[in-house]
Amino acid sequence: IIFTDLDGTLLDSETYSYEKSLTTINRVKENGIPIICCSAKTRAEQEVYRSELGLFHPFIVENGSAIFIPRTYFPFSFDYHKSVDDLLAIELGIPYSKVRELLDKIRRETDFRLRGFGDMSAAEVAEITGLNIEFARLARQREYDETVKLDISGKDLSKFLEKLGEAGLNWAYGGRLYHIMGGGDKGKAVETLTGLYRKMWGEIRTIGLGDSLNDLPMLAQVDIPILVQKRGCSWEDINLPRLRKVQGVGPEGWSRAIISMLPG
Repeated sequence: IIFTDLDGTLLDSETYSYEKSLTTINRVKENGIPIICCSAKTRAEQEVYRSELGLFHPFIVENGSAIFIPRTYFPFSFDYHKSVDDLLAIELGIPYSKVRELLDKIRRETDFRLRGFGDMSAAEVAEITGLNIEFARLARQREYDETVKLDISGKDLSKFLEKLGEAGLNWAYGGRLYHIMGGGDKGKAVETLTGLYRKMWGEIRTIGLGDSLNDLPMLAQVDIPILVQKRGCSWEDINLPRLRKVQGVGPEGWSRAIISMLPG
């Protein structure tokens, strides 16, 4: 089973294109191996990629805040929190509205300059992320975590992150923006979903691919953690037992790593 980050891993970090990984994705599908997207992206964003790539497997959204599973995917019942269309959701994070409420409280108490996607128009989100306007709209359809642009550093940043902890929130830094959530965790989500696969198939081998510190919880949970290079041909400074560092930026590294493990 392949768990993969999207931006900067399966997708190009600048263009958000999967062109360089598409041939390998199709080979994985031919071998019947599930590709599980495990990303900061929203359900709305990921559903576009799932449709375009023909992926019908479960997927993990908003930094591990929820797992969405097609209703008839597993041949047994399991605990879930809600159903959305033909998907069953296992929720690990608190609702987006609650995260926003706690962030507003911190903002009032500290005067820190921070703006979340919920404070921005789609055009503003597009400008700071490089997404096109349609994907920027989808990125604003958040259900769990808030993506925040911070104009603070040094002691103020340390104080802000401390305030998040006091409010019961956790955070992940994705290389451009901070993702603020309550309970979401890529590692917990991977562990939960792996348990369901083991119940269905017995012994399995899990592979995880990422490019940044944001992916560390996911990489720590899989049998074979793989780190692709970031733009500039460098690797994130991650130390993890069994970690494999593969040559190739983003989707090029993704393809190289996966091809080396496919049969034939």
